[in-house]
Amino acid sequence: MMKLIPVVLLLMLLLTACNPITRPEATAPASPVMLEPTGFIQRIHDPVMAKEGETYYVFSTGARIIVICSKDMVEWEWCGRVFERVPDWTTQAVPGAIDIWAPDISFFNGRWHLYYAVSTFGSPRSVIGLATNTTLDPTSPDYAWVDEGLVIASTGAEDWNAIDPNLVIDEEGAPWLAFGSYWSGLKLRKLDPTTGKSSEADPTLYAIAQRPANGPGGTAIEAAFILYREGYYYLFASFDACCRGADSTYNVRVGRAEAITGPYLDRDGVSMLEGGGTRILDAYSHWRGPGHNGIYRAGATDWIVYHAYDAEQIGIPKLRIESLGWDEAGWPYLPSQKEGD
Repeated sequence: MMKLIPVVLLLMLLLTACNPITRPEATAPASPVMLEPTGFIQRIHDPVMAKEGETYYVFSTGARIIVICSKDMVEWEWCGRVFERVPDWTTQAVPGAIDIWAPDISFFNGRWHLYYAVSTFGSPRSVIGLATNTTLDPTSPDYAWVDEGLVIASTGAEDWNAIDPNLVIDEEGAPWLAFGSYWSGLKLRKLDPTTGKSSEADPTLYAIAQRPANGPGGTAIEAAFILYREGYYYLFASFDACCRGADSTYNVRVGRAEAITGPYLDRDGVSMLEGGGTRILDAYSHWRGPGHNGIYRAGATDWIVYHAYDAEQIGIPKLRIESLGWDEAGWPYLPSQKEGD
């Protein structure tokens, strides 16, 4: 019996520490709400959000990982960047790369873990790296990002792309990394909980979502984000074309599975490995191509952050934030997608 105690404690610590929430809010909104962020929200792309103390932090693609912060998720201001320069090892691994994309933020083992991607547009030659910090507060004397180096790479010889990382903790407390873009779709790798890097105990590359090349939209799928809720793993993914300003056709689909490795099925029972996915976020009002979402869980509320292109301002990408609703069948929905919007 004594031998089981450290294992149980470890799992409990992992389940708690891997959750990026530091201060769970007491109550959920009576119904899903859509916020209207202001301040430093322009050119925010591929956002992910966390909270430390009383401050929310959003990490975003570009400028060596932009960081903005807020006390209320509405008024945002510049709070710096993660890197002063693109790590040398990444540009050696990916010739022609000039910046850092698609951050993902989580807290476990006493440190913040920021996964990031380096690539060139449209290429499967990519790397996912890891940086760690003891705090997100740039005014703290302990604030210092440490680059931990390579997590996973694709050389171009594979049929998958090491990009758009998302860390997820399974119901047993084990960390996994979801990632991928286009080609053969979204993948999943188990991680070592000590290092935050690929597990040697399970080197399997699990396929979790894919779109057929001859289907509508071709192989355009990316930006995996997995959320565990009430017995299901929910896989959110962005379909179709980003990065075209007001002409972007990005949209977010979702499927769910009882096991983290899948199979992920949409509301109609179609596997996401066969192009399935229930659409929950699409263009609305003057916002075009919404996608590449992150989700921040605060108590009973799941806040979804994403970028969308402002058709009233030359298609500039901006930060958008809403809370997810959940219907009686356990499927998510968003207030921005109300009929008539």
